[in-house]
Amino acid sequence: MHEENPYLDRAARFISLLKHTQVLGMKISDASADSLTIELPYNISHVGNPTTGVIHGGVLTTLMDTACGTMVINALPEIELCPTLDLRVDYVRAAEPNESIFALAQAYRVSRNVVFTRCTVHQGDVDKPVANCVATFMRIGSHLTPTSMKDVLLGKAGI
Repeated sequence: MHEENPYLDRAARFISLLKHTQVLGMKISDASADSLTIELPYNISHVGNPTTGVIHGGVLTTLMDTACGTMVINALPEIELCPTLDLRVDYVRAAEPNESIFALAQAYRVSRNVVFTRCTVHQGDVDKPVANCVATFMRIGSHLTPTSMKDVLLGKAGI
């Protein structure tokens, strides 16, 4: 993996465990303690309107939820699975057909019980968003996250 970037490794391991990320073809393109980017290559199976070739809104929502949830994994001091509490989406414009989509996620506040995130979906220019979201995730505690999951995400066990 990427020994020089443990955030990238952890994020890549996490999404490799999720069936929907495999089916949709999501891949981590960048990750740090402060932000994370997931790329979703264009695929005809993601299209919601065959006439226009525009990506289905459900695919975009799944991408944003996944990006924010993966960002949570990197934002916390210990591995801790956190279920989505709330996800609010603003669809700004239709994505251009035949182009990859990128989700840039950030965790902007970590409290004792909740992690607050935001995400911008774009096609190469973050200043021209396709969609934006804010999402919150409930902290359940590292002690309730299975050790086997922690070991996989930290690269101590195989996937």
